[in-house]
Amino acid sequence: MTQPAPALDLTQRPGGPVVLTTTAPAGPAAWAAENREAVRNLVAQYGHLFVRGLGLQDWAATAAVFRGLTNQLLGEREAFAPRQHFGDGVHSSTAWPANQQMCMHHELSYTLEFPGLMLFACLNPPAAGGATTVSDSAAVLEALPADLVGRFEREGWMLTRTYNDEIGASWAEAFGTDDRAAVEAYCRANAIEFEWTGDGGLKTRQRRLAVVRHPVSGARCWFNQIAFLNEFTLDPDVREFLVDTYGPDGLPFTTRFGNGEPIGPEVIALINDVYTAHTLREPWQAGDLLLVDNVRCAHSREAYQGDRQVLVGLADSVKLADCAPTAGAQ
Repeated sequence: MTQPAPALDLTQRPGGPVVLTTTAPAGPAAWAAENREAVRNLVAQYGHLFVRGLGLQDWAATAAVFRGLTNQLLGEREAFAPRQHFGDGVHSSTAWPANQQMCMHHELSYTLEFPGLMLFACLNPPAAGGATTVSDSAAVLEALPADLVGRFEREGWMLTRTYNDEIGASWAEAFGTDDRAAVEAYCRANAIEFEWTGDGGLKTRQRRLAVVRHPVSGARCWFNQIAFLNEFTLDPDVREFLVDTYGPDGLPFTTRFGNGEPIGPEVIALINDVYTAHTLREPWQAGDLLLVDNVRCAHSREAYQGDRQVLVGLADSVKLADCAPTAGAQ
């Protein structure tokens, strides 16, 4: 392991992320300004960095740290579930039932432009569970069966969505507007097929790369939300309810092979098993910060009990075209 500067105490236990233990006597914002280069270098080296000792207590201090460590904080488009927005590029974590695991995924990997860096700040840890875990995407890619990877490399993956006002984000929330013409223009500009339904809803389909090259290192990475947004990752009772309510072709979201064929439960289970075998976990403590290279590492959220408050920053935009295995790929 590369030795950090003397002022930075870096450790990694088996099965855990790289943890930087520090202090911020002049405050979190000053710490971020002073240590920006070192922190970003460590994220580039390991794909993630868990920072303990900053003592983050509110969204304003969190926003100052997020700004100090990033090039640009981003808004969110095409969200699949609502977030609360605190301003200054700081968001709540995604609304997702506390009693359900949130599978490993790469944030907004179904978009043509996505955050290259994710930041998570814990203001209040849960009573149990609720860790934000990470998994190295190059290692996951290597561990997946070559024939399955080959198919996804050839075909990509497809996300289908049926927006409604009951489950997840409505189309107006997801696209940030209730103007149908603006939504249509966005879809055309972002390679999204769309169809308005008779009840005022919206159906979309988008095909994306499943394997990319890291925009800086060039390393091949498994980069998608194939498992997370698939119907078979849902709790069986939840899936049964959704199928009974909306029908198999009207699910709020699911994923398919790039040619449109359904992905069976055995494939989703296999992907999730590989993620589990490569999961790095560190329980949250109040004031902790986690940085994740969104291409190099997937992240997830455990089920939890108690009051959990984790703030999120999306930063440093990356274009999918810049990660394509060959120039000009989409």
